Amino acid sequence: MISVIIPTKNSETELVHALSALVPAAAEGVIREVIVVDGGSSDNTERVADAAGCEWVCLHAARSERLSFGATRARRGEWLLFLHPETILENGWHHEAQAFVDRASRASNGDRTAASFRLRYESFGLGARVSESIAALRSQLLGMPYGNQGLLISRQFYEKIGGHRPLPQLEDLDIARRIGRSRIIFLRAAAVASGQAQGEEGRVSRLRQALARFCVGTLRLPASVAVKLHG
Repeated sequence: MISVIIPTKNSETELVHALSALVPAAAEGVIREVIVVDGGSSDNTERVADAAGCEWVCLHAARSERLSFGATRARRGEWLLFLHPETILENGWHHEAQAFVDRASRASNGDRTAASFRLRYESFGLGARVSESIAALRSQLLGMPYGNQGLLISRQFYEKIGGHRPLPQLEDLDIARRIGRSRIIFLRAAAVASGQAQGEEGRVSRLRQALARFCVGTLRLPASVAVKLHG
């Protein structure tokens, strides 16, 4: 049913937890394959992927290009789930995902619909809860989920909109804009993230991120232009 694509780069620790959350779905046949597209890791990311039975592909390119390449390697699932390695899907997520896929298969516009998960931060405290509320509001109003919220989309729809474009950053905004805010369903299940700017994006200013997302989501600027604002 679902092929999972995960872009990695020195993601050894994060990938262990991300893959562990996928085990129940794989055991029940919801996940048919996991493809890890690596950008040139120097740690044990490949060993983690191999031990979990993932397909391993190495591609020295931007994350957007690795996501796109991973989609071309997917063979067993009619639905594609794009996940960041630092994203951990909460227990039972696959039941809701399967219900969404089943509903989409019956709906007249189901082949033009995608889904994302509710964002939750693993940090404690008021700041994390406020950030979650802001993320939920932004997602609902603008239809602009972050990449660490995951994206579940049918292969047919993904190919129809042109997949991930080769952008150095903000590929999540770009594809969400082309999907359209009215075509993204937000599931109740949560995608748990650290809340830290990390990995390939580094410690990017939150202000720049907010400005870039505002320009794409509200002013409808192309993501390629917003990349310059993102820095």
